[in-house]
Formats: sequence, structure tokens, C-alpha cells
Amino acid sequence: MNSEADTCRKYIVPKLLAAGWDSDPHSIVEQRTITDGRVIPVGKEGFVRKPPKRVDYLLRYTRDFPLAIVEAKASYKIATDAVQQARTYAEMLGLKFAYATNGADIIEIDYFKGTETAVSDFPKPDELWHRYQAGSGLTGAHQADQLIAPYNIASGKPPRYYQQIAINRTVEAILAGKRRLLLTMATGTGKTIVAFQICWKLWSSRWNRTGEYRKPRILYLADRNILIDDPKDKTFTPFGDARYKIESGEVVKSREMYFAIYQAIAEDERRAGLFRDYPPDFFDLIIVDECHRGSVRDDSSWRVILEHFKPAFQLGMTATPLREDNRDTYLYFGNPIYQYSLRQGIDDGFLAPYRVHRVVTQWDAAGWRPSKDEVDRYGREIPDDEYQTKDFERVIALRARTRRLRGT
Repeated sequence: MNSEADTCRKYIVPKLLAAGWDSDPHSIVEQRTITDGRVIPVGKEGFVRKPPKRVDYLLRYTRDFPLAIVEAKASYKIATDAVQQARTYAEMLGLKFAYATNGADIIEIDYFKGTETAVSDFPKPDELWHRYQAGSGLTGAHQADQLIAPYNIASGKPPRYYQQIAINRTVEAILAGKRRLLLTMATGTGKTIVAFQICWKLWSSRWNRTGEYRKPRILYLADRNILIDDPKDKTFTPFGDARYKIESGEVVKSREMYFAIYQAIAEDERRAGLFRDYPPDFFDLIIVDECHRGSVRDDSSWRVILEHFKPAFQLGMTATPLREDNRDTYLYFGNPIYQYSLRQGIDDGFLAPYRVHRVVTQWDAAGWRPSKDEVDRYGREIPDDEYQTKDFERVIALRARTRRLRGT
């Protein structure tokens, strides 16, 4: 009686090899670990991990673009016994094809057609890739090449499975012409890495919204310098001299990867917006980090920036699911093309479970009101008002309160 390992070695692997899945640039990854395993606290300080999730076989059209998974059962079982597991992993990985097999029988699950079909052999890589292109609506060979453009893994750390889904799904939506996009990913799950890889794939494959033979001009926007400087000087370093931070009122148009905080380019009562020195069609893509922080309210001066650059593709990134106080964000960018929640991060073991400790600062307890003629860090007068908890980090940010809440 053949075990599952025997079945894989004797029957499944030879069929995958015969179909060409081990010929460059295609590859088969056996027993691919896709999560770290949930962290289970033990006592006051210790923890153990649950076993990680693994797929039996991951079929990759290129190193960075998986197309299907294969779930195996021992030859004395029936192929349908592996169907549910194949479906679970395919849906988790955002794949459109999955296969369940006992070595002799193969069941193909096609998410484009919504079918389960008995097949005699595994499809060849090019056959499955063409089917993927047809199902996704990728009509041109150049679009296909841009979608499978490789990641930059100079750091030695390839994106996690959910980051790959976010990256590839965003690039695919851009290639399909979707102008406003939204990613909702929990804090600590690597939105900056996702943004970098999206930019890298588009930049290295010379995508741009006009179809010219040039690299795109991309603007990375946020509302705090730390959200700009840290990515620019660390994660985005492979862009080299293509990077430029818009600041100090200087207008430079010779670079390709731009960074800016809203306040540096927005208009106010003292000056016209610096963003107006860039033509509306200057940028091909604008990425708005922490886009839930009031950046797209109809009455926001920041909304004017996005409207000025209306021809650009605009990607919003947020850690905050839809709720009443960020409804404008979701109305502007649309429903998320991908969501990875805090619960998913904890279940996968990429985030640790937490305990909530309630902190009530003096400002939350009593409110805060600026003194007469008090100005903010940019020298602008602070409107006289009574600010309460609902206003902090939305209407106004108090650095002392923020440090207290962070424990710094």
C-alpha cells in the first residue's frame, strides 16, 4: 500500500515533470510553507507555535508568479478526498487553478469557470498561462510580460504569500485600466514592502499610463515625514538616483520615484500649492499611504491634490477597515482589491496575539484647547476650539499624547 509520500514520488512528480513544470523559468516547489504558524502564549513570557500551513506542490510559471497548487492523497484514497484542501489553499493564495490527485486520478478546479473536472494529465505551463491570460482579460503580450516582471529581492526576503497577492492583484488591476485602487492591510503586515514591489514591477517593466517607451513617474504620498523618509531611505533604495523627495519649495521634474508629504505640496492661506507646478498628467501612479487619515474628504485640501492629478492611477493603502469615520476613503478609492486583516495576520503567525491596555491621557480626559495665537510646527495658526478624543490624530495631533500612547 503506497503512502502519500510514495504516491508523490512514484506518480505525481513524474507527471508534473512530463508536463514541463521543472523547465526554466517554470518551477515546482514541494511542501511549500506559506505561514509561520499561530503564536500561542504560554504563561507570562513564553509562547509556542502551531504548525505552519504547507501546500504539497506550488506550480510557478515564473519564480514570482504562481499559477496553481497540487494537493495529494495516498493512492489507496480517492482524488476527491484532496479537493477541499486544494480549494482552501488555492483561495488562501489567491490562485485560479488547483489540482487534487491520488496519483492515478486528477481533478482540476478552475476558478475562472467555477468548475471541477476530471483530467488525464496536468496542463503544460504555457497552456495554463494562456488560460490565465484569457480569464484575466490580459489581451497583449506586453501586458503579460509586465504582470510577471520579477520582484526585487535584493534583501533576500521574498514577499510573503499575502503580500504577493496584493502586489500581483494591484499590478493586474492597473494593467486592466482600473484607475482607483485600495489595499486594506493590517498594521505590521508590510504595506511598504507591497508598495515598493508594485512600483518596482511597473518601473522595471516600463509601464506607464500612456503606453510610451519610458519608465513611469510615481508619487508616494503620506502625511508625516517618517512615513516618507523611512521608505525612501530604506525600502526604496534599489531605485537609486531615481528617487527624489519634494520639499523646501523646490520643483524637480527629472526623476521617476517621487516622495512627498501633503503639507509640503498643499495649498493654504499663505501660498499656492506646490503641486500645481507639476502638470496634471505628470505622474502615472500616485500611492497614498495611510489614506484613511482624512486625505480624501471632500472638504480636505489634500483632496485637491488628488483631483489635480486625476489622470494618474491612484492607489490608496490603509490598515483601517471600512467604518463610519473613513467612509469617504472607501467611496473615493472603491472597495479594496485585497484585504489582509489583523485576525488573518494572527492566525498565520505573522503577527502576535495582543492584550488591550486602556490608556487615558490627560488630553483625552479633559480635552485640549490651544492658547491664543498658538501655531503648529509649520507656523500655521491653530483654530481655536475644544479638541476631544474623536479629534486627535484626525483633526489635530499632539506629539506629547502620541508619544504617551506609544510608550515612548
